[in-house]
Amino acid sequence: MSEINIPENDLPPELIDDVDRLIDEAGITHNRALIRRILTSGILLGTDGTDRLDLKVTSAALIEMRNAFRLFAPYRAVPKVTIFGSARTLPASGAYRAAHDVARALADDGWMVVTGAGPGIMQAAAEGAGPDMSIGVSIRLPFEEKANEVIGQDPKHVAMKYFFTRKLMLVKESTGFICVPGGFGTLDEMFELLTLQQTGKAEPVPIVLLDEPGGTFWKNLEHYIRGTMMPAGVISPDDLDRVLITDSVAEAHAAIENFWHNYDSMRWVGDTLVLRLKHTPTDEEIAALSAQFSFLLKEGTIRRAEPFPPERADHDKLELPRLALVLNQFKVGSLFQLINAINALPSAHV
Repeated sequence: MSEINIPENDLPPELIDDVDRLIDEAGITHNRALIRRILTSGILLGTDGTDRLDLKVTSAALIEMRNAFRLFAPYRAVPKVTIFGSARTLPASGAYRAAHDVARALADDGWMVVTGAGPGIMQAAAEGAGPDMSIGVSIRLPFEEKANEVIGQDPKHVAMKYFFTRKLMLVKESTGFICVPGGFGTLDEMFELLTLQQTGKAEPVPIVLLDEPGGTFWKNLEHYIRGTMMPAGVISPDDLDRVLITDSVAEAHAAIENFWHNYDSMRWVGDTLVLRLKHTPTDEEIAALSAQFSFLLKEGTIRRAEPFPPERADHDKLELPRLALVLNQFKVGSLFQLINAINALPSAHV
């Protein structure tokens, strides 16, 4: 994999000095190298003779991301679940009620509910969660200009011009996802979630495909995936196993909650993957995990670990017990299986 080109390498030293002086004058003391990269990239877009339309896209995207980052920042410590679904779903439908009820159940347990802030399923979820526990990231469309009444005038709402910046914010901050039946947009969001998990570009998270009671929307999609895509060899046999397909609000709620019952987080330290847990596993449990998931390992075993130096330097969850392993990168999409096993350990249920 090629490294990202460092933009400072393309600027004369005197301009780098000017950028550093600007950073100093702005009083920026943290993450200076990253700020330098952003400013330098902006200058290089100008010296490259970049097309005006490309510059407008870049400028708008940066502004939108800044606005969204500021909106989410005060709630960084609050767990969030994003609920996707059709803007065309009517309040009388079973899907609308399912989205409302699962959002309410999660909000009652302290989860903030993130939606696209539009009508239909998005409004149902916002109604279920209530304004205090809702965050909206809407898209400006000619036929859907206003956010729903639950979140539209709330300060926890941001409107975006581009789907790609909106999608980033609908995914970036959440640690659980529920997809209710929808159209092209919902399927796009659902398949992107699966792609990020399959390729290891995102950390494992619970993904639920929630239908209305007795509904077959997601079951029909499952039949296509298992009956057409898997035999064609374009996905792996276990790729859909990381998803819960259900028509039960209670099961959807439990899937989001239970994923975080014992597993807490992960961090890479060089080639070593560190899994942080809420409960301390026994030596016997660790040995059993190592044997069961040897196919995930590039070398060695799954082992107990103390916080690594980079974690200590960052004061990164030092109080939590840890497991460490050298992961076969080609198996990164199967990490969800190990996490499910960790959550099922007897030591996690004492």
